[in-house]
Amino acid sequence: MIPFDFIYCRPDTMEDAYQAFVQLQTEGKNPYYYAGGSEIITMARAGSIRPGAVIDLKQIPQCRVLSLDSEELHLGSVCTLNEVKESKLFPLLALACGRIADHTNQCRITLGGNLCGTIRYRETCLPLLLADASVTLFGRQGLRTVPFTSVFDGRMRLDAGEFLVQVHVPRKALQAPHYHIKQTASEKIDYPMVTVAALWQDHFLRVACSGLCAEPFRSAEMEAVLNAQNLSGADRVRKAVELLPQPAYDDVEGSAEYRKFVFQTILEALLEEVTHGPL
Repeated sequence: MIPFDFIYCRPDTMEDAYQAFVQLQTEGKNPYYYAGGSEIITMARAGSIRPGAVIDLKQIPQCRVLSLDSEELHLGSVCTLNEVKESKLFPLLALACGRIADHTNQCRITLGGNLCGTIRYRETCLPLLLADASVTLFGRQGLRTVPFTSVFDGRMRLDAGEFLVQVHVPRKALQAPHYHIKQTASEKIDYPMVTVAALWQDHFLRVACSGLCAEPFRSAEMEAVLNAQNLSGADRVRKAVELLPQPAYDDVEGSAEYRKFVFQTILEALLEEVTHGPL
């Protein structure tokens, strides 16, 4: 039970959702957009946040889209992880969704909630970083579609009152050979110590990672080393680990050095698959 009162809005259109946010913000209500609600409910119960209003986006048709056309896969922000997984339209993203929490929570957590939430792992971002995805947003500027990387740098960086409407994935990335491994500290269902996702596209290995550093990342410098054919596999891995964009994360679940060791082991297995299959 949430131990305080708040205003609940369920708009039918993108315009109404944004206008509700602006009005409630003006009234000092500290509004939150609400997709699946798992994180908001948990944090509100714990007293970590105290929204005076929540704006539920699940009624907005554009946020519920899950479709494939001749050019792109379109995923609405309120599609649940389970819906994305069960669609099987983007196998790498399906793997990422299927390894977050348990089945019950996958039916609640949404793609938009995972990407825009405060939990640092944001594991669904990895396939999107690798696939050159774009996103459609709605806010003060109206509807706009931009490259995912222009608004995601470890976390979503949106304008005040702006919200995620859809994610778009180029069709050519959907069935590209891929790799996904999630290493947890102990339990199978847990936050990742290190998660690595990879996509083999245009004869080039793309790699993104979550859990290793404070924020998820894809590094062009690291990829250049991993694809350097003039280096041995061992040298590629060693140099890649030296090119972390941030210091390795250190907490009770695992030291920075152990996380780097796990990352190195995963990269070694990844390069073995790239060389000998079945990636």
